[in-house]
Amino acid sequence: MLTSQTRTVHRGAILAVLLTGQFMANIDTAVANIAGPSIGADLHASEGAVGLVVSGYVVAFAVLLITGARLGSSLGYRRTFLLGLTVFTAASLACGLAPGTVTLVVARFVQGAGAALMVPQVLSGIQMHFQGRDRLKALGYFSIALSGGAVAGQLLGGILIAADLFGTGWRPIFLVNVPIGIVLAMAGRRLLPTDPPGRRDRLDLGGVLALSTTVLLVIVPLLLGSERGWPTWSWLCLFLSVPALALFEYGERRAAARGGRPLIARPVLANPSVRAGLLAHGCTSGTYFALLFVLALYLQGGLHKGPAYSGFAMLVWVATFGLAGPILPRLRRGVRWMPLIGCLVLAGGYLSVLTYLLLGGSTGPLLFALLGIGGLGLGITSNTLIGAVTSSMSSQYVADLSGVLATNVQLAGALGVAIAGSIYAALAEDPSRALGVVLAGFIVLTLVGARAAHRLVR
Repeated sequence: MLTSQTRTVHRGAILAVLLTGQFMANIDTAVANIAGPSIGADLHASEGAVGLVVSGYVVAFAVLLITGARLGSSLGYRRTFLLGLTVFTAASLACGLAPGTVTLVVARFVQGAGAALMVPQVLSGIQMHFQGRDRLKALGYFSIALSGGAVAGQLLGGILIAADLFGTGWRPIFLVNVPIGIVLAMAGRRLLPTDPPGRRDRLDLGGVLALSTTVLLVIVPLLLGSERGWPTWSWLCLFLSVPALALFEYGERRAAARGGRPLIARPVLANPSVRAGLLAHGCTSGTYFALLFVLALYLQGGLHKGPAYSGFAMLVWVATFGLAGPILPRLRRGVRWMPLIGCLVLAGGYLSVLTYLLLGGSTGPLLFALLGIGGLGLGITSNTLIGAVTSSMSSQYVADLSGVLATNVQLAGALGVAIAGSIYAALAEDPSRALGVVLAGFIVLTLVGARAAHRLVR
């Protein structure tokens, strides 16, 4: 069901505009990983500079997500979505035309900032305009955009770089965003409902600074520390994130006590359903992003397969992930327990792949099929957890929930990649054993998520 404001607008068109923006942002999270070697060779860039090209986008994206969500509440979600899309598209053009490493790194940071403005409005728009089973169906497509975008980034990067269109090498992976972004901006201005008039929340700049500092102190060492052997600065950053978080919490409490609007509304994180949902969603989605990273190491470094093969390995996962979207709204019974069931199916998927490795398997169609079990489990879990969390509070907390959910996924993914990548690297002499140990950890984390999901549905 659509709200009265948007009944005259085709809901499928609204959803298509929002999810295309989400899909683009997720593609660019992954696409630079594949392009790293090509960028380094073409621009004569150091390994550290190439690392900044890859991680700069993710850092800016993760740090500014909650700020982007609050701006959506301050400026209006439609206006903020289109602003973020414009920044993202312009930065993509700058990336594709970058004459040197410095320009490319700066453009990637700006591109991440544009994505951080755009992405929270997607979930906000779904919460505002869809209710009941229509929301569950919309969240199914939202989850496909999340999962499919990450895999498509790997595939698109490999294909475009291999094609070397007109001798441009890696540049088309960014330039392809420009025509899509222009068309999407035109469609958004035409199709997205106008932001309703009324009083807007003021942005808590002190909270923005404190939270951005906290997330920065966490995300940078998680992204860069493991690949550099966890140097002293990485542990120092993680240590300093604790007082930074305490300072943010102190500022939030003061803002609430003075009758102001904190960056994250106090009732949101005080809600036990939200806390349980965030833990379950973080545990499950964190294993997915870690799987993308570790499976690429296993297939390319361990078994010496190509990047395209590595990308195709996850297609069955994405296909089964997508099955949850159309199936769940059709269920008449048992929907309440689906977050827990999804976690258990996901754990079963990881267990089946681990068993396959223990029995002497390495790769091939059977491995891909077993990964599909995990994809189905994550699809069920992601759809129903987001639905349960966003339905647990009134519409006045739309922006808060959008920002918190998106940031939770980014931090969980970075933590999962850092830990799983370090474990795999330590055992990399035996690739199958290394992947098996990581999968065992995934099973434990998913069962922790199942416990949290059980608390949520109770």
